[in-house]
Amino acid sequence: MTYTEDEIVGLLLAAGGGRRLGGRPKALLTYRGRPLVEHAAGVLRAAGCTRVHVVLGAAADAVREAARLVEEEGCVVVENPEWEEGMGTSLRCGLDSLTGSGAQAALVSLVDQPGIGAAAAARVRAAFRGEETLASAAYDGVRGHPVLFGAAHWAGVAASATGDQGARAYLRAREAAITLVECGDVARPYDIDTPADLARLE
Repeated sequence: MTYTEDEIVGLLLAAGGGRRLGGRPKALLTYRGRPLVEHAAGVLRAAGCTRVHVVLGAAADAVREAARLVEEEGCVVVENPEWEEGMGTSLRCGLDSLTGSGAQAALVSLVDQPGIGAAAAARVRAAFRGEETLASAAYDGVRGHPVLFGAAHWAGVAASATGDQGARAYLRAREAAITLVECGDVARPYDIDTPADLARLE
């Protein structure tokens, strides 16, 4: 698989088992008539990512069957066999899948934030300034998703990603280097974590 030299690849973390949702994988939740993972991958494509790597874990076979995540539509499915150990493993797995691809940056988003659409993702993507880029959406000044990691950061992010912390520690240690992109006017950064949150999908 080849990429243009300046391509920014979307990286969607969608492996969680929905523990607080009674074991319902978030990727399979229905949003606007289709699986949430399909919607989230579409957001990254609409933001300008011609290639999206989707990390699956819980019920991966069922997700593949239910969602249209096919190569012809720019999706590469990456399975994380260690998904039960937390989001950090999915981030590592996803970044590993980009190694050697020629991609210059990864725009990382989470499957359970349907209130963050293409407008916000495109803003963060536009902050790309080369392999050293670190940029993040911000909501009223508070850092959130999506996050743009230039390729120079991938190894460091992967090494620090543990449990459900993802890249939090890596980013906290580099606050001064992060370009914050305000998105509070175009997106709502809520998570779908509990049964009460499911109302947001209606």
